[in-house]
Amino acid sequence: MKNYDELTFADNFMFCKILEENEDLCKEMTELILGRKIGNLVKDPVTEKAIKLTPDGHGIRFDVYFEDDNKRIYDIEMQTSKKSELPKRSRYYQGMLDLNYLKSGKRYKDLPDSYIIFLCTFDCFNRGYHKYSFDPTCKEDNSIKLDDGTNRIFICAGGDKNDVSPELASFIDYLTGVVSDNSLVQDLDSKVREAREDKRWRAEYMTFQDMLYDEYDRGVDEGELKLLVKQVLKNKQKNRDVAEIADALDTTEDTVREILEVAENYAPEYDVDKIVEAILEKRENEESDT
Repeated sequence: MKNYDELTFADNFMFCKILEENEDLCKEMTELILGRKIGNLVKDPVTEKAIKLTPDGHGIRFDVYFEDDNKRIYDIEMQTSKKSELPKRSRYYQGMLDLNYLKSGKRYKDLPDSYIIFLCTFDCFNRGYHKYSFDPTCKEDNSIKLDDGTNRIFICAGGDKNDVSPELASFIDYLTGVVSDNSLVQDLDSKVREAREDKRWRAEYMTFQDMLYDEYDRGVDEGELKLLVKQVLKNKQKNRDVAEIADALDTTEDTVREILEVAENYAPEYDVDKIVEAILEKRENEESDT
């Protein structure tokens, strides 16, 4: 993970903080991407906006989320690593925006126009364009638009076509670290330089860094525990006792006993993910009691 002084506008922490703190730049950037004016923001840009529709459901966090007074919703995501599932991610984000809106009791006809915008430091479709815009169109007659209000846009560095304005081209170059005399680029870069001197943001980033390291360590722990649970259950099916299993897996009898005791609550299916989750929760509760 980068040191704070090395962060650029394309780094998620800096990207989110600058747009959250500077509504005018967020609006100007969005207008440049769309090629038209948007309404005044009725909700300030919110970063890392979390949406979870059910307590046990898979949630989502939007990088930068805001609404304008024309009843349009915007989600802007920074993407610096090339992933093949970006199109399906954009579909998922679109669906979550709609479901979040409808859960408040609104009707389908009230769904607002929405824009999912990915800012990519690479050409995600490898066709040489700097901007790829998608809205539902009839295959048989492309003059027929579905007109469902959905819009997905991918802004990409690395293109070689002359398909965007010089102003947008300068902004796209800035995503890869090229600073030009373009006014928006200058304003954004000025905010980045100011942010590097902001002790409050620096401390927040350090806390954020620690949280990521903790999550990584927990992920490693969960992965190792998941493998161990599978191995213990496999040995149990062979009718081996606790001592034999512990010896075969080079672990303690207490660990094997703990896994088997928790696993009994999930018989006969023995859902490994649920067993791992229950063990980790049990351990956390025990730590908090000490």
